[in-house]
Amino acid sequence: MESLIFARHGESVFSERLLVNGVVGVPGPLTRKGEEEAHELGRKLAAEAIDLCVTSEFERTRQTADVALAGREVPRLVVPELNDPRYGRFEGGELEAYRSWADAAASGDAVPGGGESRRQILERYTRGLRVVLDRDEPRILAVAHSLPIAYVLAARDGAAPSRRVPLVEHAHPYPFAADELERAIALLEDWCAAPTW
Repeated sequence: MESLIFARHGESVFSERLLVNGVVGVPGPLTRKGEEEAHELGRKLAAEAIDLCVTSEFERTRQTADVALAGREVPRLVVPELNDPRYGRFEGGELEAYRSWADAAASGDAVPGGGESRRQILERYTRGLRVVLDRDEPRILAVAHSLPIAYVLAARDGAAPSRRVPLVEHAHPYPFAADELERAIALLEDWCAAPTW
């Protein structure tokens, strides 16, 4: 890999209502606005050479990639490690309730009943990002979710993971050079080895 463009999926029926969904089998398609955002992403990427498109397992990421890359022959790879978190007892509920729980959690190892801790989530993300970084295709588009992109953007700027990160804009391209992604992954891996909260 030489370069990566990260993009969050377009608005989904869950993100429209600020609800969380970390169960792959639950339908969560794009809204009409989300489809328009995915079309706009496609226009922004029209001049970009893309050798591989990576998505998570979720319908909303795959649908965004389908719309954005319509008419282009781009191979696909599903990387489950980039999936949204398993939210446990917060599944299907309000995003703010989950974020408030994460803010107040005693540590990065706190688990919402039946879900994943932040450290488990970040360990999974770094494994997925390594899969992408190790690909032979030079130019990759990865359509994923807000949380992994937010953590990688912060890490690129040298910021360690925090309890609350800003939501990432829907269907907006965030370009990374391979060395930037490598540094960001290394920072996240270091945090996972010795969490600061």
